[in-house]
Amino acid sequence: MLIVVHIKEFWDQLSSDTQQWLIDNPGTMIVPRTVTAIINGETGESDTVDAHGGTQLTDEDRHFIQDQARRAG
Repeated sequence: MLIVVHIKEFWDQLSSDTQQWLIDNPGTMIVPRTVTAIINGETGESDTVDAHGGTQLTDEDRHFIQDQARRAG
């Protein structure tokens, strides 16, 4: 089963530290479980976790994060 999160939809709910982690790692395809737990805590989502506790980002979200990284850079 493919578990995905839609970061773009939740961006404004994420703390600046979480946003910065994503900006610093714009090519990541799977968000590690520690960061996933933080994102889920900040957004109230919990159905985005895979069997290992991580979350797979959609192509759309990776492009969104890359755009955010370009703007921050």
